[in-house]
Amino acid sequence: MICGDIVWAHNEVRGMLGDLAEIVRMDSPSREAFYEDLKGKYAGTVVIYRHNSSSLRIGEFDEDIIAHLPESIKFIGHNGAGYDQIDVHACIKKGITVSNTPGAVDDGTATTALYLLISTARQYSIAERQARSGLWKNGLKPAHDPSALTLGILGLGGIGMTLAKYAHGFPMKATYYYSRNPVKDCPDWIEYCHSMEELFSKSDVISLHVPLKPETTGMIGAKEFAMMKKGAILINTARGKVLDEEALIEALKSGQLSAAGLDVYPDEPNINPALLDFMNVTLLPHMGTETQESQKIMEIRALENLRVYLTGGTPRDIIPECQHMTK
Repeated sequence: MICGDIVWAHNEVRGMLGDLAEIVRMDSPSREAFYEDLKGKYAGTVVIYRHNSSSLRIGEFDEDIIAHLPESIKFIGHNGAGYDQIDVHACIKKGITVSNTPGAVDDGTATTALYLLISTARQYSIAERQARSGLWKNGLKPAHDPSALTLGILGLGGIGMTLAKYAHGFPMKATYYYSRNPVKDCPDWIEYCHSMEELFSKSDVISLHVPLKPETTGMIGAKEFAMMKKGAILINTARGKVLDEEALIEALKSGQLSAAGLDVYPDEPNINPALLDFMNVTLLPHMGTETQESQKIMEIRALENLRVYLTGGTPRDIIPECQHMTK
């Protein structure tokens, strides 16, 4: 079942799956209709390709949807690195394995984070609005060269590492990171910090690259903002809910943060109106993977996970929570 959009890999769908299974497209207009169609035209489905766009019609793959899936469904190939729209624990309980597409999003998301870093450090977002309003450079505060700033990366996975390599082109004054464990074969110009507090105390710019899980929800709040340098810059291309948004707003009001660059929000597509009033905040509408190249790579990688599963292999992108189901 193709559940959600395939925009760029139409030929690959047929080439990769056409000789292995009958391909049906989820066209149910609502969740209720989807539940009915599971008993009819979707009966016998074994695997699901899922894109977040399907939530516009049937909602997230929450506990209720997973409970309604027939026993024949054993695998969900999610298109995206983050899979917080899927109730993974409900899937495991029902014997459904889930994969995602890590790596496929690295370039697009890291480029977005780099843009937000440059925009906030150099005040380009404010300057563009000034230029469009005929105000020229009136009232702009002195900006910073990125090469004069230290970069702190929270979560040095694929996206965080790609950002570090891109930003090294300036280069940054220094680059630090904190992850639960030191990253093997990390370049010697990236320094490991042993705690978030150490990372925050050393960094002029802090970029968030952690997945949204129960333990990371709201992990950056008032306590964490207080650990940061006065006037630090915060970049978030991870998930909106890893931040305590009210604490973020207070940090901007107090000047604890001098600027922020945001591509993700807790209640997308809605943006907190309070954020719109800060001229020193660069806002993007979740543009991280909005490129033809990234989206096609993501589609193909999700399809490849389905193909490998259908041919009896072990897909390479099984999410950590489901790893035990493949042994």
